[in-house]
Amino acid sequence: EQEQYKQFYMHRTGHWLGLDVHDAGEYKQGGEWLPLEPGMVLTVEPGCYVRPGEGVPEQYWNIGIRIEDDVVVTESGCEVITGGVPKTVADIEALMRDGR
Repeated sequence: EQEQYKQFYMHRTGHWLGLDVHDAGEYKQGGEWLPLEPGMVLTVEPGCYVRPGEGVPEQYWNIGIRIEDDVVVTESGCEVITGGVPKTVADIEALMRDGR
């Protein structure tokens, strides 16, 4: 009710994918949310960004994280097409360390 999360989460949970990384298109038509249909491709990318602010410990200022998956809507649900992308801290640090 107080929407306190908005201090750290200032966008939606994803966007359309298509001809562009951030494909154009509305999420609502006539005030109604568009239903997902087979063949649609979208991201699922929750993120948290800590900006300097009152009540925020300084050690966390300017830290952010976003973990993205790209998803294709299918007849029976969805298929995560980025399942092999590293997501754990250990895997990401190994990727960065090894320069891959």
